[in-house]
Formats: sequence, C-alpha cells, structure tokens
Amino acid sequence: MTYSVSELILIACGYLLFLFLVAWITERGWIPSRWVRHPVVYVLSLGVYASAWAIYGSVGYAYRYGYNFLAYFLGISGVFLLAPILLAPILRLTTTYQLGSLADLFAFRYRSRLAGALTTVMMVIGMLPLLSLQLKAVAESIQILTGDPDPAWLAFWFCLLITLFAILFGARHATARERHEGLVVAIATESLIKLVAFVAVALLGLFGVFGGLGGLNQWLDTNPEMLTRLYQPLQDGTWHSLIMAFFVSAVVMPHMFYMAFTENLNPRALITASWGLPLLFLIMALCVPLILWSALAIDAPTIPDYFALGVGRENGHGAVLAYLAGLAGASGMLIVATLALSGMCLNHLVLPASPLSSAQDLYRNLLWTRRVLIAAILALAFLFYRLTGPNHSLVELGVLSFVATLQFVPGLIGALFWPSGNRSGLFAGMLAGFVIWAVALLFPLITPHWHAQEVLQWLGWQYPEGATQWHRVALASVSLNGLIYAVVSIVTPMSRAERSAAEACAVDSLRRPYRWELSAQSVDDFIASLSGPLGPVTAAREVEMALRDLRLKYTETRPYALRRLRDQLETNLSGLLGPSVAHQLMDENVPYRPREGEESSEDIRFIETRLEKYRDRLSGLAAELDSLRRFHRQTLLELPMGVISLGADGEIIGWNRAVETLTGIEAEDTIGSRLDHLPSPWGELLTEFSRGEDAHDPKRSIEVNGQARWLSLHKSLIRGAGPSEQAGGLVLVLEDITDLRHMEAHLAHNERLASIGRLAAGVAHEIGNPVTAIACLAQNLEGDSIDEEQRLSGRQIMEQTRRITRIVESLVTFSHSGGMRDVIHGPVRVFDTVAEAIALLQLDPDRRQQHFRNLCDPTHEVMGDPQRLLQVFVNLLSNASDASEDDAPITVRSRPEGENVRIEVEDRGHGIPAELRDALFEPFVTSKPPGRGTGLGLALVYSIIEDHQGTVRVESPVEGDHGTRFIIDLPAYQN
Repeated sequence: MTYSVSELILIACGYLLFLFLVAWITERGWIPSRWVRHPVVYVLSLGVYASAWAIYGSVGYAYRYGYNFLAYFLGISGVFLLAPILLAPILRLTTTYQLGSLADLFAFRYRSRLAGALTTVMMVIGMLPLLSLQLKAVAESIQILTGDPDPAWLAFWFCLLITLFAILFGARHATARERHEGLVVAIATESLIKLVAFVAVALLGLFGVFGGLGGLNQWLDTNPEMLTRLYQPLQDGTWHSLIMAFFVSAVVMPHMFYMAFTENLNPRALITASWGLPLLFLIMALCVPLILWSALAIDAPTIPDYFALGVGRENGHGAVLAYLAGLAGASGMLIVATLALSGMCLNHLVLPASPLSSAQDLYRNLLWTRRVLIAAILALAFLFYRLTGPNHSLVELGVLSFVATLQFVPGLIGALFWPSGNRSGLFAGMLAGFVIWAVALLFPLITPHWHAQEVLQWLGWQYPEGATQWHRVALASVSLNGLIYAVVSIVTPMSRAERSAAEACAVDSLRRPYRWELSAQSVDDFIASLSGPLGPVTAAREVEMALRDLRLKYTETRPYALRRLRDQLETNLSGLLGPSVAHQLMDENVPYRPREGEESSEDIRFIETRLEKYRDRLSGLAAELDSLRRFHRQTLLELPMGVISLGADGEIIGWNRAVETLTGIEAEDTIGSRLDHLPSPWGELLTEFSRGEDAHDPKRSIEVNGQARWLSLHKSLIRGAGPSEQAGGLVLVLEDITDLRHMEAHLAHNERLASIGRLAAGVAHEIGNPVTAIACLAQNLEGDSIDEEQRLSGRQIMEQTRRITRIVESLVTFSHSGGMRDVIHGPVRVFDTVAEAIALLQLDPDRRQQHFRNLCDPTHEVMGDPQRLLQVFVNLLSNASDASEDDAPITVRSRPEGENVRIEVEDRGHGIPAELRDALFEPFVTSKPPGRGTGLGLALVYSIIEDHQGTVRVESPVEGDHGTRFIIDLPAYQN
C-alpha cells in the first residue's frame, strides 16, 4: 500500500504533538507525582536507547551478521544487570555534584577544562553518525512508503521539526537543577509506543506470513539455511568486542547518560531498571528474527535495514506501525541526545570561551545559547547525512558511533576505580584511541578515496572489511587508549585539586577535601564576591538556593557551614555552568586559603557522616573498627563531664551532651564554629582558657542567667606526626562543681553551727549563775514584801528566770543536735499556752496595739512540755507580728486531726518569698531585714516540734499574694 508524503508528515506531526501534550500535562501537575516517579516510568524512559537503529538497523545487522545482532541488546542488558556496581557510583556522583554529562564528570574528576572540552568535541564527532542515522532512517522510510525519489528534503524537514520539539521539550530551563518531568514521561510514552508497534509488526509477520508458530517451524524446516546463516557469523569471534561497544555506549552516550542520571527522578528506580530494562530489550530482541524471517519468506522488496517496513506493507496498514516505531525511536533519541550535547557544548566550549558579565541576564543568555546549540548540532547531523550520502547502511553508521564510545572507557574506569589516573593520561589515551577510530573508520566513511588501507598494507597489515574491521579497530583503539592512559598517569604527577577530586569520585571513598580556611566570613561575603561575575540578582538567588538546600540560616558564620555553602554553590553552579567554569569561578571569587607551611586537616565530621552512610557496606576488620569507633564516640557523648574537641586550627569538632546540658547550646549549632563565636559568657571563658598557659583551672566562677556557677576546667594538647585531624588538636574538659561548692559551703556552715553549740554551752554555764542570783533575789522579794504588787512582780520575775533557764537549755540542746532532755510529757492545754504567749508579747510596748485572736478550743490538749511549746508560739506570733500591720489580725486556731491536734497560726502580712520557702526552717534563714533577725527562731521551732513527735509546715501566700499560715500537728493527750 502506498502513502502520500503529506500523510506521513501529518502522522509525524501528530505523534510529536501528542508527546508534547503528555509532557505539558505532566509539567502542569495533572498526573499524580507517584505515577511520574514510578520505577516503571524510569525503565521505559531508558528505552530511548532503542533508536531507529534498534527498529531498522538491528534487523539489517541480523541479516548480515546473524546472531551477532544480540550484542546490541545484551550490551545494555549487561550494564543494567550490574547497575548496583557500575551505575550506582555514577548516579551518586552526578546527584551529589550536579554533573549532567560524561564531560561534566571528566572535567570534575580530572579538574581540567580541557578534559571537558576534549570529551565534548569527541562526543559530538562520535555521535554525528548516530544522529544522522536517525534522519536517514526517517527520510528513507518515508521514501520507501511514498516512492519519493529524493529523501534529502524529507531529512531536512524532519530536522527542522525535531529542532522545534527539542527546544519545546527540554530547552525551557537554564539550569539542570530543574528536572524535566514532562520530558521523562514523554520519552517513557515514546518507548511504550515504540515497543507496542515493533511487537505488532513482529506478530503481523508471524501470523500474517506464517499463520502462527506452526507455520514458522515448518518454514524453518524447509529452509534450514535460515538458521545456519544466523549461527555462522558467530564463529568469526567479533561478537565480544561489539558487546563491549554496546555495553559502554549504554553508559557514556549522551542521551543514555542524560536519562539514566541527570533526569533520574527516583534513585531507587535504578534497582527496578536492573531487571526491567533487560526484560524490555529481551522482548525487542525476540522480534528481530521474526521480522527477518517474515521478510525473507515474502521476499520483501526493501533493503535489509527496512525489512520491518516490507513486512508491514504485506499486511495492510502494518507499514504504518513499522514507520511509527522507527519514528518514535528516531525522534526520542534525537531530542534527548541534542539536549544533552547542547548542555555539554554550552558548559565546556561556549562558557569557557566567553567570560561572564554581571551586566547580562545570565539565565536568559544561557537559555537562548542552549537553543542555538540545539539547532547547530542538528544542522551538523544533517550535514553529516548529506556528506556520507545514501551509500552507507544504517548498520555502518550505528556501529561507527558505538565503537567511538569505547574511547571513553579508560577515563571512566579511572574516574571510578583508579584514583591515580590523571588528566595527562586521559588526554594522551583518548587522543590516541580517537585518532585510530577516525583514521580506520570515520575517514573511509566520509571520503571514498581515503587510502588508509594502503598505509596499513605498507606496514604489513591486512585491511579487513565489515565486522572484522570494526572488531579490530575497536580492540586496537581501546587497548592503545588504556595502555597510554595507564603509563602516562603513572609517570606524570597529579595536582592537589585533582587528587582531591579523585578521592571524591572513587567508589566507596570515605575521604573528603581538606578543611581549608575560606576568604568569605559570612553569607553576605559570598553574595558580594559572586556579584562580579554573576550579577547581584543572580548571586543572591544562587546563594539563597544553596542555603535552602543545606537548611542553613542566612546569619550563618561557622567555618564548617560556610565551607558546606561554598561546596553546595559550586555544585549548583556546576549544574548551571558546568564543573570547569563553576570550579574556576569559585576559586577566583571565593577561594580557599591553605595555611603556608602546614598541611590542612581533613573534615572529620564529613568523614563520620560518610562512615554512617556506608556502615551497612563494611565487613570484616573494617566493620569491627567502625564498631570500635562508634563505641568510643558514644562513650565521649555520654560522659558526665563536658568534653569539647578542637581541631588543630581551633575549629570545634566535638561537643558532647554534658556540654549541651551545661551551656544550653546544642552541638548542631557549635560543630564547625570556633570558641570565640560562642555566645557570652562561654565564648570568652573557653577562648581565654584554651589560649592560656595553665592546663588546669580548678575553680572558675561564671555567672549564667543571673546565677553563679563554678567550673573546673582541664585541657590537653593532642600531638601527632600526621597532618590529619585525628593527629592534632586540643581537648577541653569542663566539670560543673557548683553543687560541690554548695556542699563545701554547707559543711562550713555546719562547722560554724558546731562552734556556736560549743559557745552556747559555755554561755549557758555563765548565764546560769546570774540567773540563779536573780531568782534568789526575786524569791526574797516575794517572801519579804508585804505589798501585793511587789509580791506579784517577784513571782513574775521567778517565772521569767525559769523561762530563761529553759531557753538556754533549749539553745544548748539545739546546738548539740540532741533530742529532748528531761521533757515533761504531760497534758498541755493549747488555749492557755497560746494565751500566755500573747500576754508575754504584749508586754512589749511595740506590740500592745497588735490584734491577736486566740480561737483555740479550750478543751484541746497535747502531750509535751508547756515551756518549750510556749517558746514555739512566742516565736511564731512574734514573726507574724513583725510581718503584719498593727491593725492586721493574727489568728491562732485549733482542731482535731485524727490522733493529733492541728494548730494554725495565720497572719495577713507580706508573706514569705518563694526562694526561701524550702529552706525556711534551716538555721540562719530569715526574711527579715539585716540586723532584725538571726534566722534561728524557726529552726528552734522546727527542732522543738520534732522533739514532740509532731510536724510543722508553712503555706504562703494565703490570700492573693499576702499572708502566711504555719500548720502544726502535735499528738493529742490521751486520758
């Protein structure tokens, strides 16, 4: 069946518009995020590897070289079956350092602009045959279906169409930080359409030509040479080099690198791809011999490369399915490959050659430059297609590109697995391998009169053709490339920056660039430094974006945090400008300042973070050492004394939990800063001590939140021969001895009390003699006087002398901390004792106006000593009077409480301060002004009540913020 050109063009436009609609819907968020990020979408998006070569060229390859065609499908399947080993490290690097292409990876690993530029140029040249193959396949498929004599203008039309859609699909963001979710879903849809259409063509051949599997088996039995021609080419031994070429191309080709790593929306999907993608290509591989045998059975009129179209034409509209499968493969590969190549050219060819200017709109310029590069790359592909002409098959063009990718193998292996490989070895090896590829394969394809075979024959070598030629060129170029790379890397030195990058790129590397000092000391310094090359607006935006990525504050000044900010800025700018330009820009504007004559320390905090991340991957001795490290780290964290670890440069690298509790400063806020950056008073204290000559300060006083704290400070200098952080630094140990100081003060206070006790015993002895004399005189006055008033005064004097005697005895008893001596355990009427205490207090002229109220029940009696209990009430009522206004009532009441009598002494005074409430009954604690109280009264009350087997407590305030109530429980007297 014949189709018109307009119909096929309409199908192509409709198909591309459908893909654009899918991408647009995805970008608008109409498709749920869990669907967009589903591993199946990622697996299908990797189907971009199946270009028009897989639809058309693989069948032609099977026709010419039999089962060798399986090398194409086995290569990519092998890569993803080994994804956890081969691809996971690359994904880690590209994600961590925002590397969007193999050129970015090489430029970052080898710290060389030339590495990125050389990789880009070689990749563009090496990809031109594969890009032109896509144009050729679509143009010639339209020619076959329409009979149009000249496919060149069809290729030109398709090139323009792809340029437009490539810009619409992917060149809408200037930075690689923004994932193109719409592009990923669109390419996944393209792969699904391509797979369904290709399988449908194979099924049309199976059932339309053979009538099913039975008919196919019968045909193969009748034509056994068909199986023989598939097996025969395997004997030439070329398949293993081709598998290697296809294996490598699945990683390094720009469209695969872009979809597998740069646009990876779900890193865990790589695990699903390790079996999902081989399954997808297994299905496609099974279709190839079915299409081949169907075309041979019907004697399809097309060349072998387009057998799929020939089979489709014999089955009605099946040719449209084959055309659609080829169109899907070609368009998807062209769009993604040109997007990736344009980014490589921008980052490694254009930007290094054109200095940045703060006057420019950076994002807009990058966006339009990338669009121009997309058009330029597709124009080069079209020119290559015109240059090679129609005389070369799809197989030749495809294999040419696949063999070219082998030249990146030594450099990639060195980047991931050999930290000693350097840029000199990379340049020499890649150039040598690329020259062999160009001389032996590229130039003969472009220039028919190229005489490479004569040169080889002059050297005594044979010039083979076809697969043998590809095999020998592949082996020779990659072997020479690897050998030169290794030898030159061994004999030439590496720079410090290159060595640092090599350690970061090495698989399972736990090392980190050195902890150097930065020129920038704040976030504002970063913005000011980057405003020159980027412009103030762009610089501020990039710095704010990096702060958000790291969850840091704008006010951050810690050296460790600023180093992380610089690294993140370089990473983000690497995604925007490429690693070479980003690295140079940061080195020139925010440089590190290594100390002269000193080796810088490694970042132990970063090392520990990486160790935690790799913990599950450690085994044997490494796992045991890590367990020992974790035990020691936990020991330091849990120590009851504060431990602060400082690096050789004074940066804080350890801050345990005891220090957090003592200072109230979290470790997360201090790690990476310096002591003088700590808040007051800790910054001044620790900085002074760390810089002082004394290794121990046993008693350092410091005021924290208005309260005095006492600390014991120690420090120890850690010395070592190596430059690493573990070998040098300072350890500070802080011990809070505030409680110990309080205990010492309490012991001193007790010693003073003991001294008072001894003094009281002597005083009591001395007071006893004059009191006895007074008692004798008072007794004589009472006996000799005839005046009743004088006799009453004599009795009162006698009573007070007895009271003085008991008070002195009580003081002696308290000071000796003894119990009651010779206590009379008799009934004491509470009402009478309180009344007597009130009467004694009112003898004082200052208290005669005080309003005392005795509301005790006259029948309540307690067991005890009336004189000592009288002392209790005198002290309590005296304190209440001192705290109350003259007209304020002071009330004493009693009530039964089980087997006790509860007595309450309540006033309406100023109350007791909260800070004195718990220590109120301790000696020398008073709320009275200095000079008006000794602080012994309530201590004596507590001692007497305790001797009476009772309890006393205080409540304050009673009403509002005023008033005090003392509550006494004493055993009730039992008849």
